[in-house]
Amino acid sequence: MCVLSFPFAGQADDWPHYLGPEHDLVWRESPIVESFPEDGLPVVWSTKIGGGYGGPAVAAGRVFVMDREAETTEAKVEGNPNFFRVDIPGKERVRCLRERDGRILWTHEWSCHYTTAIPYTNGPRCTPTLDGEHVYALGAEGHLWCLKRDSGEVVWSKDFRKDHGLETPTWGWSAHPLVYEDKLICIVGGDGTAVMAYDKKTGEERWRALSSKEPGYCPPVIHEHGGKRLLIIWHGEAVAGLDPQTGEAHWSVPYKATYGMAIGAPQLEEDSLFIMSYHGKSAMISLAEGERKPAIAWEGDFQRGLGGVMNTPFIEGGFIYGCGRRGAYRCVELATGERRWSTTAPATTLADAGRKPAGWANVFTVRHEPSGRAFLANDLGELILAKLSPQGYEEIDRTRIITPDQRVGRDLLVWSHPAFANRRIYCRNDSEIRCLSLER
Repeated sequence: MCVLSFPFAGQADDWPHYLGPEHDLVWRESPIVESFPEDGLPVVWSTKIGGGYGGPAVAAGRVFVMDREAETTEAKVEGNPNFFRVDIPGKERVRCLRERDGRILWTHEWSCHYTTAIPYTNGPRCTPTLDGEHVYALGAEGHLWCLKRDSGEVVWSKDFRKDHGLETPTWGWSAHPLVYEDKLICIVGGDGTAVMAYDKKTGEERWRALSSKEPGYCPPVIHEHGGKRLLIIWHGEAVAGLDPQTGEAHWSVPYKATYGMAIGAPQLEEDSLFIMSYHGKSAMISLAEGERKPAIAWEGDFQRGLGGVMNTPFIEGGFIYGCGRRGAYRCVELATGERRWSTTAPATTLADAGRKPAGWANVFTVRHEPSGRAFLANDLGELILAKLSPQGYEEIDRTRIITPDQRVGRDLLVWSHPAFANRRIYCRNDSEIRCLSLER
């Protein structure tokens, strides 16, 4: 582990769960850099960890991340490896690091045999969720933990497979848990248990709702609509709006995700709810008052809309921004699905500018306020500073922040969402977690 020290000025914010403090993909700290140093961002610290796709969470002077240590297993793959399963022994872990220097303060680990599709057995998928004195962590095989933030002591736990007799989804449980008031809401799957709410302090079941053969991989999200809080659940077969207090379903719109790959969090602007999925699929669901019930206003394809895989789109001023099929980063009109512009620049390194991105290329978008600029983290280990508007994509600067080392097909990539806090960026791959300074 290497450590550098930097002084702090002004108020720092946390990044306590997936999508940031307000679940809106916005980072609100200042002052921050307006461009990147020629020799790269200063590395504050780097700490060795195991494999995993889940990003870090930052809160209360600590950094939390999940990883995995696997035992060596030889398996003969038959058929399409993306759907081929094999039992791989190992252990999953929740790691707690000291924010200022990356020192590991505690580790909670458990034996965990992976039965997910074999090319994607690197590690857990979810970002830990911090709430007060507790941290919630969901593993790829359905182990859910509530741990004490400062010590890692177990408060309560669940096992989705054993509790509900479920089979692990093809690519593992991946939907980040959501804290809402006194409840922890999780995508579980199964008959009547597609989504469940637990008392966040005791683990006691508060309610269960919906049925889905394919639970999907999309986190539960809460949006304000019509003066009320609306819990949006997109499982592999439909999008539903629920009362977060009771789990009562107000409405459900059928929309089957290809291979159950509902991943990116649904985004709402006024009465327009946008979803996107693998193989060019996307749709805008109208929640306008006066209509009999929510319905699909338009559906995208390879030319229209924005069909992305692992990233969550960003919506501003009636326009959708995000990375779609084959690394095409697009701006799309929310009302119609019509494309304003498209570029593969964010999904391609400068050295390989002439090379076409992979079909599963991914770019995470985080908007900065009040500057209005965007930070784009691609799966090639780069951080890009850009301006996004309906008029076009304007790249300001880019720099390498971490080495991609997750084997995906023929490529080495990094598929975990970074965290932005304390005027720093926290990112991980399958061998280390890094903290770099973005302070001006």
